[in-house]
Amino acid sequence: MTMPAYPPKPSPGDRVAVVSPSSGLAELFPRPYELGLRRLREEYGLVPVEYPTTRRMGTSPRDRADDIHAAFADPDIKAVAATIGGEDQITVLPLLDRELIRANPKPFFGMSDNTNLLAYLRNAGIVGYHGAMVMCELGRPGALHPRTAESLRAALFTSGEYELRPAERWNDVDRDWADPATFDAEPQSRPGTGWTWLNADRVVEGRGWGGNLEILGWLLMADREVSHDLTEYDGGVLFLETSEELPSATEVFRTLRNFGERGLLRQFSALLMGRPKSWSFERPNSPREAARYATEQREAVRRALKTYAPNMLAVLDVDLGHTDPQLVIPYGGVIRVDGPARRIIVTY
Repeated sequence: MTMPAYPPKPSPGDRVAVVSPSSGLAELFPRPYELGLRRLREEYGLVPVEYPTTRRMGTSPRDRADDIHAAFADPDIKAVAATIGGEDQITVLPLLDRELIRANPKPFFGMSDNTNLLAYLRNAGIVGYHGAMVMCELGRPGALHPRTAESLRAALFTSGEYELRPAERWNDVDRDWADPATFDAEPQSRPGTGWTWLNADRVVEGRGWGGNLEILGWLLMADREVSHDLTEYDGGVLFLETSEELPSATEVFRTLRNFGERGLLRQFSALLMGRPKSWSFERPNSPREAARYATEQREAVRRALKTYAPNMLAVLDVDLGHTDPQLVIPYGGVIRVDGPARRIIVTY
């Protein structure tokens, strides 16, 4: 395995860029955004720096690309954090200056639509960090989830190994950001169910690749940031999660089937599949409906693996996606999956 290039880490007191490469929802929902900024300052000791499009809706891909360039080029900025995801970051990618970014490597934190930029950074030789967006995780009502806070702190400030652990309690039911009362109390949660292990008879270690399943499907269709040389992914650890759009089990299977038909699935040594998000404002599933949705998605994943990678080591329901808490995953960094010991260890 070729060792990845981890960018230098920030220290308390450093300046951190806050950007919106996807959506400028901070303009519409200032409460979680301001809360996230405050926690960056007060709980992590960092100095957030906003850019022209950070809290503006409807900005052009060119303007968002300019903000990314400015953040990476500024020597006083030591890390870059996304406010939130969206659905059109793929239009920003062609406008980015790969050499500028490669010459100024910095830790980037984001997920969901930010899978685009994470894949781009990996191809530029820079390890990124999947997770911990300003409005969602840092702007969580009540307080930061302890598991999220601990994982983010380790990813921000340390460079060693960190063991991921299943959540004792978790949540995927969102509350209305427009309602001030939302931020007065902790989100409700339910008991954790642990992780499900498949083919857990071995230990594998490889570089992480993946992110949001829907975004990866779009990248494949647009032929962007997914290498045609599939040996690039040999022995890697694939990690995937699905969004609040709640793709059907059929769509999940078909996307993974396309991965398989391309020969991509079998290149990886292990899969970490995020816990399915099973509730949204558009589909406020009852507990029974949510459980059925999650079960159907797990079965879709199992079906795809059985067809295209039947011997792959896999772990289901890892807390790495649109559910709460959220564990930060090094995108392009080292991940060790220890089946016999039932342990997942990442290197930040």
